[in-house]
Amino acid sequence: MLKQLSVFVENRSGSLMNVTNALLDADINIRAISSFDTPEFGILRLIVDEPEEAKAALTARGFVVRVGDVLAVELEDKKGSLNAMLKILADGNISINYIYSFVIRENQAPVMVFHTDDIEEATQLLENHDLIIVD
Repeated sequence: MLKQLSVFVENRSGSLMNVTNALLDADINIRAISSFDTPEFGILRLIVDEPEEAKAALTARGFVVRVGDVLAVELEDKKGSLNAMLKILADGNISINYIYSFVIRENQAPVMVFHTDDIEEATQLLENHDLIIVD
């Protein structure tokens, strides 16, 4: 299972750079990033190489950080791959709370990161359909 950081940031100039600067100073590599906003603050979701160290570095700088489990599934880079994965989950009655993507550069494979309330069941369903779960 993959660990994701959720960082609460103010909606103001430089706030995202303050997060990335803290991670750079801690020698943390960002592998995926996504931002969701509301009028006053945003939620920055990150996949990093050292999640616990990243949480400590960000917390030390005053950020509110949560580390949680997400699933990351490697898909083929072809039409319909995402839809096929979503169908497996829908047929298994698995609801997705949010989703975003990144690319693994070595083989140019798209990876979909998503959160669900039943990660264990979702993992089993996807593995039963020969999908690759990324750690």
